[in-house]
Amino acid sequence: MDVASIVRIMATMAWLLFFAVIVVAVVRASRNRPVKGLTTVIIVLGVSALLLSIAGAGLVFIQPPERGVVISALSPQGYRQVALEPGLHWIIPFFENVITYPISQQTYTMSIAPSEGQIVGDDSITARTADGQEIFVDASVIFSLDPQKVVGVHIAWQDRYSKDLVRPLARGVIRDIVSQYRVEQVVSSKRDEMVTQISDGMRQKLTENGLLMSNFILRNITFSPEYAASVEQKQIADQLAQQAKLIVEQRKQEAEQARQQAQGVADSVVIRAKGDAESRLIQAEAEARALEFIASVLQNNPQLLTYQYITKLSPNIQAMLLPSNQPFLFPLPTMEAPLLGGQNLPAPVPTAVPTTTP
Repeated sequence: MDVASIVRIMATMAWLLFFAVIVVAVVRASRNRPVKGLTTVIIVLGVSALLLSIAGAGLVFIQPPERGVVISALSPQGYRQVALEPGLHWIIPFFENVITYPISQQTYTMSIAPSEGQIVGDDSITARTADGQEIFVDASVIFSLDPQKVVGVHIAWQDRYSKDLVRPLARGVIRDIVSQYRVEQVVSSKRDEMVTQISDGMRQKLTENGLLMSNFILRNITFSPEYAASVEQKQIADQLAQQAKLIVEQRKQEAEQARQQAQGVADSVVIRAKGDAESRLIQAEAEARALEFIASVLQNNPQLLTYQYITKLSPNIQAMLLPSNQPFLFPLPTMEAPLLGGQNLPAPVPTAVPTTTP
């Protein structure tokens, strides 16, 4: 509680006492009792109440977040040109009075939600984009009164600056800026740029009217039902196209994987065939060299083939080579002929076995 309020309370109490004493004095006088002492009290209380009332009417205390506009009947303009700063001030009682204005931050909200804005109901800003689409914008303007221009705001707007200045300025600037962008730019690529332009435009116009804008907030953008449906269909189409693209990419990857597997199998077959061919070639070369070696040995030792032939005969075969210069093999005769019916049979005649001379 400030000093001016205390003085006013004291003046009120003095007037109450003043009238109470008067009532008492009237009652005593009606009963023919002396009222000389009460008369002095009445005069003192009356003078005190009057002085306190004058002091209460002349003292004004301005709070720190406020500025006071002095309305003066003694000034040619009807007001003081400089607003009162925070603190205790003296004005001319009964000829001047003070109207206080807050210089702290204030917020004016325009929203489609019925209970969010300063105006009950749908107070969103209807705007049209450059391509003719209708959108609904929710916004908030955070501002304050310029302490140096409070008197001018009072003269021009009084206490109506919020709804009669801030609201129409914000709606007009938003409509003008939105009309410069296409609808897809408003909601995506150019949104920040659009908000910056709106903020700059709002700040300039409010400054010209004695207000300081701290911030502009683009709360929400709502589309018409037709456009919202078309956007939803477009999003669904985009999602389906993206899904189809992913499926195609998956098929390509599967085909590439199958191709690589087939290529691996083909490469394996080629490598195996090359290995078999090289193995056969090495084997054939080895056999050819062996045959060449054998041929060279037989050429120098022709009897070696006969020796090899004899050594390869079965162990139970008995043969002799007669004569030595003839290529015949004869089986060796047995010393005893086999018994047939208990009688010795003559030994069989050796049969000549021709031999092949290499």
